[in-house]
Amino acid sequence: MPDTSKFTVPGLTLGDGHRVGEALQLRLHALNDLQLTLKHVHWNVVGPHFIGVHEMLDPQIEAVRAMVDETAERMATLGVPPIGTPGHLVAARTWDDYTLLRDDTTAHLAALDLVYTGVIEDHRGVIELTDDLDLVTQDLLISQVGQLELFQWFIRAHLESTSGELSNAGAQRESEAARGATRTAAASGGVAAGATTRAASKTATKTASKTATKAASKTAKKAAKKAVR
Repeated sequence: MPDTSKFTVPGLTLGDGHRVGEALQLRLHALNDLQLTLKHVHWNVVGPHFIGVHEMLDPQIEAVRAMVDETAERMATLGVPPIGTPGHLVAARTWDDYTLLRDDTTAHLAALDLVYTGVIEDHRGVIELTDDLDLVTQDLLISQVGQLELFQWFIRAHLESTSGELSNAGAQRESEAARGATRTAAASGGVAAGATTRAASKTATKTASKTATKAASKTAKKAAKKAVR
């Protein structure tokens, strides 16, 4: 960290204020990384549900960008200079870069679910740290987590089955989550297609049977009329 200022907010010791401000630096990096990742997905998502996901992500991107700004400004208020440069982000981050490029909506959403989980869990860690140090910073982080959890719910709604299970459940890496969710979606589609085919087959059989019965009845009536004559 660079040299901090010789002040912090009233009511906190210089040491405590700077400790909280420094804890926010990685949160700033995580939020900057998140908004860039969301925009990356916005550009690269494809498939039947493209427009729904593409447009769903825009408000999330704007909200996370606002979180970046308020986090940086809180750091400066506490007397700790916020660092927003790409090089520092890459050097300091504790997570791998997002790996998916052009991919379908299910794959990207399954991977994004893991991204959100990592950001939220680490935010909660700093919330716990600030419990005895700075309730103002804690309040800011709690508000952010509330929004982030809501956004994750929007994403998980696309991955959740009617029984409440996520198609990427148990995945530890984004690529693993993406492939697992895609396989589940394909299997579900196959089951649905099979059910549709069976239903169509039943309908066709029923129709054919009715047609044959009508034809037989018509033939029998004609035969009866001839016999009477």
